[in-house]
Amino acid sequence: MKKNKTAIVTGGNAGLGYATAKKFCDQGITTYVIGRNKDKTIKACQELGENAKPFILDLDDLDKIPDAISQIVKQTGSIDILVNNAGINMKKDFLEVTSEEFQAIMHTNVTSVFVMSREVAKVMKENGEGSIINISSMAAQYGIPKVIAYSASKTAIEGMTRAMAVDLAGYGIRVNCVAPGFIKTNMSSKALDSDPERKNKVLSRTPMAKLGDPADVANAVYYYASTDSKFTTGTILPIDGGNSIGF
Repeated sequence: MKKNKTAIVTGGNAGLGYATAKKFCDQGITTYVIGRNKDKTIKACQELGENAKPFILDLDDLDKIPDAISQIVKQTGSIDILVNNAGINMKKDFLEVTSEEFQAIMHTNVTSVFVMSREVAKVMKENGEGSIINISSMAAQYGIPKVIAYSASKTAIEGMTRAMAVDLAGYGIRVNCVAPGFIKTNMSSKALDSDPERKNKVLSRTPMAKLGDPADVANAVYYYASTDSKFTTGTILPIDGGNSIGF
């Protein structure tokens, strides 16, 4: 991969987004880390080093996205890679979820991804190439209790990945999706350690019988971002130790 590429990673200040931003920065890619929390985003970029550029933006403000993209293009001249990683979750009994709560998750996890992708694709079209990588979840692969809105949003992401891939292929833009399984992050460790029954269920249906590392997801995203995958578009790659096919 050429050294002067520019990437955007949404939600890149923590978790899987941070691991992805680190992989890109380590490979010499100028990486714009988009986050809502200014302090957290700046701190993450300081840790990531000189290739990381903090960009403070709340993706729920859809009207601000086009301007944000043009600001980045003014600074860099182009955008080669977009990773739509930012997303929110809510664990709540199906019958208790309000319409507003459902819409809020769809707004962040689906609508903002559409708007980001549309605006970045306009830039990539001018360049005649680009790679967009969406982040899905096991919640799109099978039914997980108490995450109805999140499941709907991630299933939508996988459908959008295929549709975007077809719509944008003629412009030299590839669109793919990574579907992480159960990955060892601070958040997942806390959740699973406090619920031994759930942890046991996760591990027992994962053929490799362990949690993945954030770097496993970052490496898959990097594959899609690089020319190694130049003939690959519209695919969904589970990084899950076999969880989605486990019994």
